[in-house]
This record gives sequence, C-alpha cells and structure tokens, in this order.
Amino acid sequence: MNKNIKNILNKKNKSKLVCLTAYSKNIASILDNHCDIILVGDSLGSVLYNYKSTKEVTLDTMINHSKSVRLGVKKSLMVVDMPFNTYRNPKEALKNAKLVIKKTKCDAVKLEGGKKIISIVKKLVKNKIPVMGHLGILPQTDKKFTFKGKKTLERNRILKEAKLLEAAGIFSIVLECIEIKLSKMITNKLTIPTIGIGSSANCDGQVLVIDDLIGLSESKFRFVKKYVNMSKIINGAVRKYKLEVLRKQFPKSKHSFKN
Repeated sequence: MNKNIKNILNKKNKSKLVCLTAYSKNIASILDNHCDIILVGDSLGSVLYNYKSTKEVTLDTMINHSKSVRLGVKKSLMVVDMPFNTYRNPKEALKNAKLVIKKTKCDAVKLEGGKKIISIVKKLVKNKIPVMGHLGILPQTDKKFTFKGKKTLERNRILKEAKLLEAAGIFSIVLECIEIKLSKMITNKLTIPTIGIGSSANCDGQVLVIDDLIGLSESKFRFVKKYVNMSKIINGAVRKYKLEVLRKQFPKSKHSFKN
C-alpha cells in the first residue's frame, strides 16, 4: 500500500485531514507544505476554462494539468479526478485510469457515484489502482445542485452506497453538500476517512477549491470561506508595475546588463 494512503487511513479518528485542489506546479508546491491530499479536480473546467459543466473536461486536459501539479507535489498524496465519460464500464475505467497514473505519476484516482460504479471500483482496486469515492452532489451528472439528505429515502440510499463503496475497496470518500447529521452518521459508520465539502466539520477532513480559498474566484457557494483576497493583492502589484513602467522607474540598472 502507498505510504501516504496508509498515513491517511491511520488519521481516521485521530487527526483531521487537509485537502485542497491544485491545477498547476506553482500552486501545488505551496500546498504541498500544508496538505495531506492534493486533488487535481475536474473543477478546473469551471475555475480555469469557464465551462458550464465538468462534463466538458477531457481526459487530456486532466492529464496535462496533473503533470504540472506532479512537479510541485513531493509529500502530499496526489489524487486525480477521472472526468465524465471516462469510466462508463470496468474495461474503459481500467484503461483510462492506467493512462492517468502512467502519464501523471499520481497516487490515486477519484470517481463519482454510488451503486452504479461498484463493479468499476472493484476492477480498479483489483488492479492495484487506489480509488477515492465521491457521494452527495455529483457535479458530473447532477442537474440540480441542492444539498443531499433531506428525505429519509435519500439518506438511507447515500449511507448504503457509502458502505458499498468502502466494501468495494475505496480508501477514502468525498462527501459533497451532505446534511450535517447524515455526514456524521456516514463518518461514524465507515472505517475509511470522509473528506467533506459543504458537509460540516463532522467529516474526517475538508477540501476546498484553492481559487475560492484565496479569493481568485467569484464563488458564492455557502460552504466557501475566502481566507485572503488574492485578486486585490495581484491588482495592487500589477498597478504598481504599470506605473513604474510608465514613469520609467522600472527597470533600474540592477535589473539590466552592462559590459
């Protein structure tokens, strides 16, 4: 078993897990100092490309960004989202997951879904490909982004699917926008770590999109907390650069070359 995966499993009920997304080397190298898990999320579709849905993200796009992220990750566990329509059956999933791992050198892949992907998860795990699960809001397929676990039938289904995914061999699971009591129940019932996004502090860890956290996006999601306004900081730096160029204050002699 991957050393980082073993460490993450060992933190269950002992220490909270820190997870953030990254889409490039420079950001990943900063996050690597603080995160247990760095996720190359297909959220890059909306964050970087302004896609209306993650369905538009291709395997090649995920691989290219993941290769960049890998250059910045030295310590954290690196997980890559398998994009929409790349794991429709066990054979397709295995082929594409192998390609992702070969090209990116990532540690694991993440798949969205419950009962429908159990045979797929089993196939990957049998072939020694670590899998992270994802329940709750499923951005690749859900049409409405509303929190999950309102009704008893839905709560029971999600809990059952979480147990099925664990039995199939996933090493952890993202719970997206799941009702507080349900996220606590799932976390207590599973022996593997739960990573929450909009699913309360009851989860074993938390994940956010890095651009939301540092204020580079205009996200209005309830579960997002902006820790710094990086847009404002970048604007200030660029404005200063612009003024220095216009006033011939930059570059100075120390920034130039002379015989």
